Parts: sequence; C-alpha cells; structure tokens
Amino acid sequence: MSGVNVLESISMFGKMFELGSLMKQAREIGGRMQEMNEKLKETRVEGNAGGGLVTATVNGLQELIACRIDPSLFQQGDAELLEDLIVTAVNDAVEEARAQQAESMQSLAGGMDLGSLSGMLEKLVK
Repeated sequence: MSGVNVLESISMFGKMFELGSLMKQAREIGGRMQEMNEKLKETRVEGNAGGGLVTATVNGLQELIACRIDPSLFQQGDAELLEDLIVTAVNDAVEEARAQQAESMQSLAGGMDLGSLSGMLEKLVK
C-alpha cells in the first residue's frame, strides 16, 4: 500500500469517527429537545393589558391557550379598544414564552458547542 493510500485511509477513518461522534451528539440533542418540548407545552405564561382587564395565556411553545376578558370591556362597546388590548396581551405573553424558550434552548445545549457541529459537518462533506 502506498503512502498516499495509507493517508487516505487514515483520513477516511477520521471522518468516520467524526461522523459517529456527530451522530451520537445528534441523538442526545434529539432526546433533550423532545423532553424540552414536552416541558414547554406544559408551561403556562400570562400576558396582560389594560391593567389586567385582558389576560392571554400561552404555553412555552407560544400557542394561545386562553384569553380572559373582563366583562366591563363589553359594556363599554369600544370594539377597537378591546381588539388592541387582546393583541397587546397576546404579544406580551408570547414575548415571555419566547424568552423562556430561549433559556430552555441554552440549557439544552448543556455546554455543548453547537457551532462545532456545523464545522464537523463541513469537514465531512469535503
């Protein structure tokens, strides 16, 4: 076997090792993501508008779960005000849910350098 073939074989085995390591990390991350999504789905976050006259509840996946409107707003007959308060309350809740989701993603990484995964992929493709 020539020196070039030996080097190519070593390089190929190195890439296979990197691929195996990458696959292991991907499985770990996949499992953690599934757990995180289950927790986020059960998380509830509230957003308020109009001093609490409208309250929107979303889960950690930013899905609207509930919207509570104080009955006094219906008596006022101001549909535009009510619409604005609903939008504000929902946006407030979604913003908080996004912040919690971002925190969960950081903890999901658990110190893993996710940037290095893309670097490893690039090396394997070359």
